[in-house]
Amino acid sequence: MKIIVAYSGGLDTSIILKWLKQVYCAEVIAFCADIGQEEELKGLVEKATQTGASKCYVEDLRLEFARDYIFPVVQAGALYEWQYFLGTSIARPLIAKRMVEIALREKAQAVAHGATGKGNDQVRFELAVAALAPNLKVIAPWRDERFRNQFPGRAELIAYAKREEIPVTVSLERPYSTDRNLLHISYEGGILEDPWIDASADSNRNMFRLSTSPQDAPDYTETLELLFEKGNCIGLAYSGLQDILSFMGHEEKNDTTLNPLLVMRVLNRLGGKHGIGRVDMVENRFVGMKSRGVYETPGGAILHFAHRQIESLTMDREVMHLRDSLIPQYSTLIYNGFWFSPERKAIQALITESQTHVSGTVRLKLYKGNVITAGRKSALCLYNSRIATMESGGSDDAYNQSDADGFIRLHALRLRIASKVYGKDSHL
Repeated sequence: MKIIVAYSGGLDTSIILKWLKQVYCAEVIAFCADIGQEEELKGLVEKATQTGASKCYVEDLRLEFARDYIFPVVQAGALYEWQYFLGTSIARPLIAKRMVEIALREKAQAVAHGATGKGNDQVRFELAVAALAPNLKVIAPWRDERFRNQFPGRAELIAYAKREEIPVTVSLERPYSTDRNLLHISYEGGILEDPWIDASADSNRNMFRLSTSPQDAPDYTETLELLFEKGNCIGLAYSGLQDILSFMGHEEKNDTTLNPLLVMRVLNRLGGKHGIGRVDMVENRFVGMKSRGVYETPGGAILHFAHRQIESLTMDREVMHLRDSLIPQYSTLIYNGFWFSPERKAIQALITESQTHVSGTVRLKLYKGNVITAGRKSALCLYNSRIATMESGGSDDAYNQSDADGFIRLHALRLRIASKVYGKDSHL
């Protein structure tokens, strides 16, 4: 038997890799998607092979993640329960898709993951596999009684790693768990399971890795411009852009055009510097329980805000309201793991169409956790100052103020009729 296991190099997936090899007498191939974990990927291939993997795939999917997953979610204005930027949720379908592709290439009979039986990720991974390769077996060790009986707690996992000489660095002290990618870092579990704990308190400041706290952010504003084309950010104008790109190891550019990956990396750096994008929420998991999560999404928060600003200038009112009415459903589909469902694809087609004219430039100021609008412009601007002005001499043939008489009278008709039938006091 051959199994492809989603592998991070951490304690859980390292134990699972070894356990699968022993229990299933299988050849185990490790797969890790590079979606922006940064230093967490160091030495991963060596760890996997030392633990028993016959080979280890580590593939750079950052550009695909930004272009085909993060940007469509931004176009949709998607926030789960109006707070969560879907950082973990939107990464899972990409990881599952590539894992399935590798499984098919390797002629594997099964894929495995380390998601627990209480979380959302198990659903996301397995719904994706069901949609992409319905005949592929999925192994979820945390739902296997044999695995849970052998590892009832963290102490047993650590003892097993030591006994089997599995190369992981871990201790019994773990105040929270994390998940990192290009869009965010999430923190949950441990001390955060008490919703009264202040994650922003001085004693917890070392928890955050992508952003400084707003109170420690610079005492000055920084201005940047985001260039949009059909709802996607295609470039940035910022005085320190070349320095940031050089720091990231990219050659200096003579213009502001950037690919989606660089857009996210630059915005993460700027947003983190100014303490932008921190979210602390209690959310409703798909499996039925509530959970407390703390998130850092500096670049995503800036991008969402800027995108809304250019939409306000260029998007038809009814198209905007229709798209907005779908945000809760669209966000929930992604959160629950239905990225590859026909209904998500149908909504995405509408969203893509809605973005046809969402092009232009947004100017923002960043200051101590705040993103402040400083201007917007577009060649496709629907805002007409001659129509909107309250000043005299601003008339336009498109709007005659006297027409509002009939407009209001017609909309008031049903209210007048109801008042006469039910009595005017029925509303008091």
